[in-house]
Order: sequence, then C-alpha cells, then structure tokens
Amino acid sequence: MPKKFSTLLVSCALIVTACGGTGASSSDDDASSAAASSNTDTDASQLVLYSGRSEELIGPLIDQFTAETGISVSVRYGGSTELATTLLQEGEQTDADVFFAQDPASLGAAKPLLAELDASILSRVPSRFADEDGRWVGTSGRARVLVYDTDEIDASDLPESLEDLVDPKWNGRMGVAPTNGSFLAFVAALIVDEGEAYTLDWLERLAANQPVDYPGNAPIVAAVDAGEIDLGLVNHYYLLRLQAEGAGTGAANHFLTGGDAASLVMPAGAGILAGTDQPDNAQAFIEFLLSDTSQRFFATETFEFPLAAGLEAPEGLPSIDEIGTPDIDLSDLADHLERATDLVTEAGLL
Repeated sequence: MPKKFSTLLVSCALIVTACGGTGASSSDDDASSAAASSNTDTDASQLVLYSGRSEELIGPLIDQFTAETGISVSVRYGGSTELATTLLQEGEQTDADVFFAQDPASLGAAKPLLAELDASILSRVPSRFADEDGRWVGTSGRARVLVYDTDEIDASDLPESLEDLVDPKWNGRMGVAPTNGSFLAFVAALIVDEGEAYTLDWLERLAANQPVDYPGNAPIVAAVDAGEIDLGLVNHYYLLRLQAEGAGTGAANHFLTGGDAASLVMPAGAGILAGTDQPDNAQAFIEFLLSDTSQRFFATETFEFPLAAGLEAPEGLPSIDEIGTPDIDLSDLADHLERATDLVTEAGLL
C-alpha cells in the first residue's frame, strides 16, 4: 500500500475513534456498524453505491432513481466512517462507483480516491458546501443551533456567538453532548477556524460553566422541552422531528448569527470514485440527489436543509443563505477530529 494511503487509513481510523465508532454517537443518521450490506450480488451493469446514509432513509430515493433512469443500483450500507476506511483499504480495487456519506469528514478522508466532479454539478450548491477541489458535493445540510425553553428564556437574551455561549450566566443551564459526533465535528471546525489554543480555552470556559452532559442531541432536546435545562447545543432537525410527533411545544430553535463555528452547517454529500467504469451513471446519480425531487425529499422527510439552488428550506427554518458559517474547507475536518476529542478531554468535558 502506498505510504500516503497508509497515513490516510490511520487518519480515518482515528475519525472512527474520535466519533465514538458508528451509530448514534458518531453520526445522526448513519447506518450502524452491525447493519448488513444489501444488494451485494452485483453485475457489471449495476451502479455500486457505498452509502453511509441508512437504507431506511435513502432506500426510497434509490428506488425512484432506478424507476426514472433504468439504472440499477447495488448498495453497501454502513457507517460513513467505516465505509471511508473500507474505501482506503480497497484503494483502486474497490467496486464502488459512488460514495454517499452523512458528513464531510468521511468524504474528506476518502477524498484521494474521488474524481473531480463536473462544474455542472458543483454549481448547483453554494461553494461552502462542496470540497474546495471539487471532489465531493453537499446534498443536504444540518445546522448547529441552540434549542431553548421558550417559557424560561426570552429570545432577545439568547447568545449570538461562541463568546456569548460561554457567558457565566449560563452556568448549569446548558446541555451538551461531548461524545456525540456532531459536537466533535463542531470542535474540529473550531480548530480549523480559530486554532487549537483558542479552542482549548473556549472548551475550558464551557466546562467551567458546568454544562449538563447528555449522550446525544435527542435527549438534550427532550430535556429542554421538559423544562429540565434552559438550552442546549444540538443539530436543528431534532426539535423538528419531535414536533412532527406532536411534542416539543415548549422549545424552539435559535440560529446563532455570529458566523463562527457555533453556526456550522454540516452537509451530507457524495463523490464519484476515480476508478469507476460507469462515470455517466455515477454522475446521473449525484445529479438525481441534487434534483428538485430529492431535495424536497430531504426537506420534508428528514427536515434537513436542501442545498441545491432555488429550493426552499423546511417550513419555519431560515434560508440556508441566511446562515453565516465559518470560511473553512469542510474536507479539513477529517484531519482534526482526533485532536478535537483530545481537547474536549483535556478541557474536562469528557
């Protein structure tokens, strides 16, 4: 194995460790590590998709793609980080034609194996939601927000930036999930944007405020809705899912306006393997993910932000263009997740 791929393989393994493996702690909708691959009996005419997004979520989309195009798809499901590791192990011998991941760190890890996408694909989404070198493109987005108790907090008193989040007035009132993949991705983005020294200092100030520790985003939202805590750092769609079930009436999402890592938008995305023998079919699949049909599916079924131009956000959410995000290459998160875990531990949050 060439040295550069050995190094990347180690880095990808560290991503899995930093995110706590796969499943709920490492990603918000990843297939679990125990999930079986499906449609593994392939032939040369089938498009082979490695999907870190679960069969329950995207199975209907794949069926619709086949119905509309006549292109059959063989899918290997698994955690995004697991599949990135597998791709690096398989190298040029992989059968995969397309890698569809739930996070940019996994895409960044597999980036050396991905082909540059056509400009017609990359131009469909804002450049901040695609790889700077054009190796992958975002398909839907999940924003970091504050969920807050509307009975206890007036919206005018809410934080707007990283510095506001560690104000001592929130001592004991905020919920965090320090082992969760989305929190660690936020910390990795903070490292990329502000450097390690600031990140550690910020995490230490957060820890000094004695935040309440939860295992994931959903328990934080439930705790805010129940009045157990006043606010929490989560991804935006958890409250929307809870409200779709008839609960969550005591909480609301607050989108921070500081334009720093606290308002990070994490895209799911896809890229084409450089060694594919079906480049046209692979491109057709990614174009389908960015079509109005698929973008509306993500908006209505998963409450994620559609990223393709001209599509509206789910009801009650701001336009994706209104959310300020840090000016970073999201592929770089792959190189900083392990250090993010180290800093969270050093600050006393783990």
